[in-house]
Amino acid sequence: MAYRHAAGYQRLDSCSLVACADIIPENAEAFAEHHGLDAVYEDHEAMLEEVEPDIVSVCVPPAVHAGLVVDCAGAPSVDAVHCEKPMATSWGDCRRMVEVCDREGVQLTIDHQRRLAEPVVRAKELLDDGEIGELERLEWSEVNLFDAGSHLFDLCDLFVDGARAEWALAAIDCSHENRWFGALNETRSIAQWRYADGTMGVASTAEEGATSVDAYLRLVGEDGAIEIQADDGTALRIRTDGKWRTVDTDENVYGPTPGLARAALSKVTGALPGVTWPADPPTHYEKAIEHLVDALSTDTEPAFSGRRVLRGTELVFASWESARRRGRVHLPLDITGNPLEEMYEAEQLGGMDDWPDEP
Repeated sequence: MAYRHAAGYQRLDSCSLVACADIIPENAEAFAEHHGLDAVYEDHEAMLEEVEPDIVSVCVPPAVHAGLVVDCAGAPSVDAVHCEKPMATSWGDCRRMVEVCDREGVQLTIDHQRRLAEPVVRAKELLDDGEIGELERLEWSEVNLFDAGSHLFDLCDLFVDGARAEWALAAIDCSHENRWFGALNETRSIAQWRYADGTMGVASTAEEGATSVDAYLRLVGEDGAIEIQADDGTALRIRTDGKWRTVDTDENVYGPTPGLARAALSKVTGALPGVTWPADPPTHYEKAIEHLVDALSTDTEPAFSGRRVLRGTELVFASWESARRRGRVHLPLDITGNPLEEMYEAEQLGGMDDWPDEP
C-alpha cells in the first residue's frame, strides 16, 4: 500500500516524497531506492522530528494504526494523516484516532477510496435525482465484514448521507482462524441494521462460496434499484419499470478499466514513432491522495474523513457484538474492544481449528 500511496503523491506538482520509515530496514531501504529518497528511518518518531513532514501516510497492519496516527497527530509539523483501512482493530482505538486528530487540528482520512469510484459517484447522482424514488434498503456482499466489508459499510454511509445507525443484528461463523494482515475476520456472516432515516441495511459475507446477496452493492428504492458491480460483472446498472439498463462508466468499483477501444489504439500508437497514447487514468488510490490534498488546501472535510468513516466502522464492531450478545445491539456502542477477538480468545467460537472443512 505504501507504493500505491507514493504514486498518488508523486503525480501531484504540489507534493514531494521526503522520507519513509519501517521497522524492517530492508523494506524501508527498498522503498527509498525505488522512489529516490535519502531520508530512511526505522523509528517513525525520529522521522517526524527530523524531517517535519506536512502529510504522513500510515500503511501498516491495522493493529498498529492507532498508535502511529496518534503519534503523527502530535507532531508539530503534521497537518494531515492518511491511514489505510480498516481504521483499527478495536472500537476504542478507532474513536481515539478521530478524537486526537480533532483535538490537534490534524486532518485525518481513512483510505476508503471507493467513495471516489465512478460507479459509486454516478449511483449517488442517480439516487439524489430520484431515479429509484425514496431509498428503502441497502444490500451488499463481500468476503468478510471487517477488512473487505468496511468499504461497504462506508459506502452505505455515503448513500444515506451520514444518517445515524440505530441498531445492528448479526450472526457470524468462524470455521477457522481467518486473519488478514494480522487482524481476525469471521468466515461467514449475515447482518442487518437500521438508520435513523428508516433505511435498512443487509450484508452477507462468505470467505468462500456464494452469499445471499448477488451483487457487490444494491440500492433498493420505492421505484426501482441500482446495482454497483452486478453479479454479471456490469459496473453500474439501474432498474426502473422492471427493466435493467447499463450505465456506462470508464471504470468499475475496483479501478479504471481501459476498454477495448483504448487498448487497441494504445497498441497501434505504441508502434508508431513519435506518437503516444495519453497516460493511464489515475487509480482510485491516486484519486484519494489528490482529494485529501485538495481538501487540506481548501480547508474542507474530505469525503472519507475519520469522522465519516467512523460511522461505517461502528457497524463492523456492532455486528460482532450482536453475535456475541445473540441479540440486537443499539448504537452508539458501549464497548471499547474487539468482540470477535475477545470471543476467539475466550474460546467462544466453537473450537474453530478442530472443525471439519466446509463442504
